[in-house]
Amino acid sequence: MAKQPMLKFVQIDRDMPAKRDATVRREDFDEIYAEYAAAKAEEQASRCSQCGVPYCQSHCPLHNNIPDWLHLTATGRLEEAYATSQATNTFPEICGRICPQDRLCEGNCVIEQSGHGTVTIGSVEKYITDTAWDKGWVLPNAPSRERSESVGIIGAGPGGLAAADMLRKAGVQVTVYDRYDRAGGLLMYGIPGFKLEKDVVQRRNDLLADGGVTFELNCDVDAAKFAEIREQHNAVVIATGVYKSRDLAMPGRGLAGIEKAIDFLTASNRKSFGDAVEEFDNGRLNAEGKKVVVIGGGDTAMDCVRTSIRQGATSVKCLYRRDRANMPGSMRETQNAEEEGVIFEWLSAPKGFTGDDTVNGVLVQKMRLGQPDASGRQAPEVIEGADYVEEADLVIKALGFEPEDLPTLFGQPDLPVTRWGTVKAAFQSGETEMEGVYAVGDIVRGASLVVWAIKDGRDCAEAILKKLDAAPAIAAE
Repeated sequence: MAKQPMLKFVQIDRDMPAKRDATVRREDFDEIYAEYAAAKAEEQASRCSQCGVPYCQSHCPLHNNIPDWLHLTATGRLEEAYATSQATNTFPEICGRICPQDRLCEGNCVIEQSGHGTVTIGSVEKYITDTAWDKGWVLPNAPSRERSESVGIIGAGPGGLAAADMLRKAGVQVTVYDRYDRAGGLLMYGIPGFKLEKDVVQRRNDLLADGGVTFELNCDVDAAKFAEIREQHNAVVIATGVYKSRDLAMPGRGLAGIEKAIDFLTASNRKSFGDAVEEFDNGRLNAEGKKVVVIGGGDTAMDCVRTSIRQGATSVKCLYRRDRANMPGSMRETQNAEEEGVIFEWLSAPKGFTGDDTVNGVLVQKMRLGQPDASGRQAPEVIEGADYVEEADLVIKALGFEPEDLPTLFGQPDLPVTRWGTVKAAFQSGETEMEGVYAVGDIVRGASLVVWAIKDGRDCAEAILKKLDAAPAIAAE
């Protein structure tokens, strides 16, 4: 009788890949986790219970076939594991690095809930695809036939690139337009290298280009350009993401030294490419030698505090108005930040900023959690008389993002938007009320996860293909 390769969670403990020591990793922007060795990946994959109702899969936005590729990994069939993983996910090695697995697949693992420690799904996913790249199994798209139809995609972030990948596989001619000089969107310019090294993103960009996707970079899409794109293509996908930073309407907000998270992170990432970045070089967007205060509790705030540590800040503090349990960011990232020297000031919210021309402090009001609000979370309430000033030479606002005014930017007053400014699009297909115009990712959902953008891009591509396939029949009638 063959030996059972799975269900070893009772005999084998959960074991993450080795994490570099905090005193070492805070000195560079390299990824902090090592790669699994083959034997360790097989061992950890074998802990999967292969449960009849895989909650890991149902709680993954892409519904990745996690139990199957864990079984294939455990039995040494790695090329098949990669094929299974790639079948539902355009960028598995990226999701393996940056997805909040503790809130998605791993957080819903059955053996985790039974007290045995979740399967390390994200780390195995990363290992599978990194190995596939090393072995040469990852190849450019080679459609079985070329099609005459073309699709223009505005935005080279994960949603746009996922749509481009799926459409190109079907032989559609695809052009991606983006305002930046490199494709990838926030994968390239927003997320720091210690979470996602940039060669991982660039090799996907190169693969898409090798497969026939055309990139038109440094391209600002205004009214004239949008009209041109719409004229040139059978369909247009809006995948711009949301980049407008939320602000704080409070005293002192105009002082020098108060910066937006996206500007700070983009400058740091550009510097890592060797670009000339004046705002970094003159010290404005550089934390070196400064007391840094970051306002916010999401993953962007975690990126900012950990980047500040690596740039040589003298101190880094994070203000968040709720407590640790109610923080929206990844618990894993919070732990990594604390290990690296970040101090979290829980139940603390800004009330204003001090300084003459340049900020020198944040006026902080202490909070307590009251009754749940409409979202079900306990609402923070001010504790009167507990205000204090937190010294700061650099304040970074990581308060989330809002959509730009696309109807005005694109000269399309008929483009339907919600009261939040996001584009109104049909569920799953992404189709808008404008003929041939679709929208995916954060510009529809609001600021969300990379994995959701990938799902939207893939679903939208499928809907476009169905429409293109139906077009000749409609014309014939």
